[in-house]
Order: sequence, then structure tokens, then C-alpha cells
Amino acid sequence: MTTLYDVPADALIKNVAQKLKDENIVEPPEWSAQVKTGVHKELSPIDPDWFYIRCASVVRRIYIDGPVGISRLRSFYGGKNRRGTATATHAKGSGSVISAAVQQLEKAGLLKTQKQGRIVSPAGRSLVDNVAHETKAGLLEQYPGLEKY
Repeated sequence: MTTLYDVPADALIKNVAQKLKDENIVEPPEWSAQVKTGVHKELSPIDPDWFYIRCASVVRRIYIDGPVGISRLRSFYGGKNRRGTATATHAKGSGSVISAAVQQLEKAGLLKTQKQGRIVSPAGRSLVDNVAHETKAGLLEQYPGLEKY
């Protein structure tokens, strides 16, 4: 059985995001065109489909890390906060972006809440595994020498 560990992360996230968009599983909030993804960023994302990509990435991250909360996800999506001549520090990512993504994914039935945080529901695990299988099949068609890996 193919899981998300068997395919490259970028290909999986791109395909899951496309599935979330095509099947109208999540909708970007109205404020998503103007918001930055963290205090360490200067501009908002250029890609108009960035919210779908973030949702797909959140599902993958929760699948891998087990029960996690918003704070831990904020640390993962953070980055280097460059403060001019002062030493750079780590800044957390935007909590409202991650919260909106997690709430929509919970509403769609892909995530569920536990006592310690969120986990991927069986429906979410099935979606990710099916997309991973399709992605692996597409990669094997594109690169025939990969079946030995």
C-alpha cells in the first residue's frame, strides 16, 4: 500500500491541493488575498492558490506528526525574522491562517480533534493515501527507472 512516505513531498502536496480545490473541499477565506503568512514575511503570497497548498501541507504535517496543535504548526510554518542589524530570530507563522485551514479541514471531515491536538481522520488518511498512490503511479510513468526504489 502506498502512503505519503513513498512519494516526494512537493508532488504530494501539489496533488492534494489540486484535489481539495477541484472537489470544493475547502474554500479560501475572503481575507486570504491580503494576508501575510507570518510576521517574518514582507509580502502576501503571489500564488492565488496558496491557501489550498497550505491546507494540503497542514494535512500532510498532521499525518506525519500525530496529534499536534496550532502552536506547534505555527512553529513549523515560521521562519527567520530578520531584524536589520540585530541578530535574526525565529518567528512563528500566522496562527489565523493555520486555524482557518484546520477548521475547514475538520469541517470537511479530514481532521478530528483529540485531547492533545488534531489528528488525521480515516477519511483524511484515505484521501492522502489515494493521492499518494496516484502520484507514485504518475511518477513511475514519467520516470520508468524508479520502480526499484
